[in-house]
Amino acid sequence: MGLRVYLSGEIHTDWRERIIEGSKGLNVTFDSPVTDHAASDDCGVAILGGEDQKYWHDHKGAMVNAIRTRNGIQDADVVVVRFGDKYKQWNAAFDAGYAAALGKSLIVLSPPEHQHPLKEVHAAALAVAEDPRQVVDILRYVLTGTLPG
Repeated sequence: MGLRVYLSGEIHTDWRERIIEGSKGLNVTFDSPVTDHAASDDCGVAILGGEDQKYWHDHKGAMVNAIRTRNGIQDADVVVVRFGDKYKQWNAAFDAGYAAALGKSLIVLSPPEHQHPLKEVHAAALAVAEDPRQVVDILRYVLTGTLPG
């Protein structure tokens, strides 16, 4: 058995790398959105042409990025959505809702102080983790039945 895991959400810390590194040796394939913030913000205008208004600049980028995001979530067996401390990740909440609507196995990764604002997102998840190591332990358990030692 193998898993395709989509890593969505916050892009300002190394949580993705920690999960990928910790999962070495497991039959897991990872995918994620573009994590280069500038490229993600500007992809629409860089590819489709400039915009005078910020709304349309952002709209073009969001649409182009949605192609990758939708496919990644649809193809995933497990979707991990990380909510970080620095910004309100509205896109992460959208991704979590989309994954839940598709019936995907959802793991939310968030700090304890976000329990209340994320209560509805947490309720849709099959697991709520506070540390990337816990996500690795979940993946290992799902694939091997082995508990952390």
